[in-house]
Amino acid sequence: MKTKHILIAAALTACISHAKEVQPPAPVAEIAKVETVIDGPLVQIAVLLDTSSSMSGLIEQAKTQLWKLVNEFITAKQDGKTPVVQVALYEYGKSSLNSQEHWIRQIQPLTRDLDKISEELFALTTNGGEEYCGAVIQRATLDLAWDANPKVYKAIFIAGNEPFTQGPIDSKQSCKDAIAKGIIVNTIHCGGEAQGIAEHWNQGALLADGKYLVIDQNQAIVHIEAPQDKEIVKLNEALNSTYINYGAAAPAAKARQEVQDLNAASNEQSGAAVQRTLTKASSNYLNATWDLVDASKSKDFDITKVKEADLPEEMKKMTVEERKAHLEKKTAERAEIQKQVLTLNKEREAYVATQRKESAKTDTLDTAMTKALRAQAEKKGIAWEK
Repeated sequence: MKTKHILIAAALTACISHAKEVQPPAPVAEIAKVETVIDGPLVQIAVLLDTSSSMSGLIEQAKTQLWKLVNEFITAKQDGKTPVVQVALYEYGKSSLNSQEHWIRQIQPLTRDLDKISEELFALTTNGGEEYCGAVIQRATLDLAWDANPKVYKAIFIAGNEPFTQGPIDSKQSCKDAIAKGIIVNTIHCGGEAQGIAEHWNQGALLADGKYLVIDQNQAIVHIEAPQDKEIVKLNEALNSTYINYGAAAPAAKARQEVQDLNAASNEQSGAAVQRTLTKASSNYLNATWDLVDASKSKDFDITKVKEADLPEEMKKMTVEERKAHLEKKTAERAEIQKQVLTLNKEREAYVATQRKESAKTDTLDTAMTKALRAQAEKKGIAWEK
């Protein structure tokens, strides 16, 4: 299968450091743009989060479990290739949002820039508002660059706790319109199952070939600590040493990467640091707009066409041949570290499988989403290693 989707990423402008904004770097006259062609399987997931006052627990779960969601596809294959995962993020139901747009904000369109998604999740706040499920599903269906290929797994996951039918946009029609475009709608009710049914959350899923899920948004994420965890997290530092910054986007982007490492490590009990490292060791963590190792994966990449001014200081002094050798060295180093991480993860998964116990009667956001997406993606011909 060949699914081609063009992503053009320009300079990243801001970095959040423990929830404090820093000013973006000064604009430059010319910023290099990198085109990344996805020539293979594609997965597109839009996450729609209720950010009204009662949803702080939901946001906390989403912050730590983004990486686990993406990692579900590390060992997946469609037509012999690992799928590329794009994630979009919306918030809805917060009174500080624009009432003219039904209190909805698109935070990020479908993107592979997972550090930016993580940054935005950690910046989210909650306050009271009106939660209109039909309106936000309609926005996600119409606004996002959904791939038309029928083999692409396309899904919306909407989480909230107010009646599903609230608001001026017919939620049933929004779900019908989504599935007409091949977009599955999964509904996640934050509360009791019976209440969710009474408030029609199950109907949205039924209309759009999705799954009705129930979670406790205030429950702590359960992470089974494995002997391999510390070594996996330690290898994250080694991975970071293989990045070769280039271009105007690099300072802010590299700083964002470091902050998201810290954010993932800030809640040890969630296992987010382990999951983030696993993501960084996979093909779904791509930073071609500011890292030469990732940029060099493009078939059209030519180191001689990178302006000297865009290179890091240590490479400016090198000859062309020395630059090529340096890039090849860092590329090989990263590949070896990634291989070590993924090997450790296989051992880790075997250990976790033997230790797993029933820890809660109600799913959390991560378990609810992964159960649904695996079953649905399999229908698109995506298979997992046994």
